[in-house]
Amino acid sequence: MLRASCHCGAVVLEIARRPRKLTQCNCSICRRYGALWAYCSRSGARVVQGRSSLVKYTQENRARQFWRCKICGCVTHHQRPRGTVIAVNARNMDPQTVADVPIRTLDGASTWKVLSERRQRELFRSPVPR
Repeated sequence: MLRASCHCGAVVLEIARRPRKLTQCNCSICRRYGALWAYCSRSGARVVQGRSSLVKYTQENRARQFWRCKICGCVTHHQRPRGTVIAVNARNMDPQTVADVPIRTLDGASTWKVLSERRQRELFRSPVPR
């Protein structure tokens, strides 16, 4: 079981298993959010705290609903209104729990093709003061 929480801790999600891959998308919204998505089945994820602290943003074409904490503003997850998959923002997880999960880069801005896939531990490292 992995946990993801917003910055202030008001919203906490749990996912049942560690993701096999994380997705970094360059579409206009994901690029602005700076999110790294861990996809799982809707039944494999749940909001365990702060459901009343969530605010929904639905894109113009209503393809996806993005959820964020109304207190601190952190984007927590997105899903299609009637879909079976949920994407939890892995940047809200303990970095050590997903540091070695491969990251695929998705061209959501244009072709919807996978551009690359690699392990990137440095994305989750905290700066070490010298």
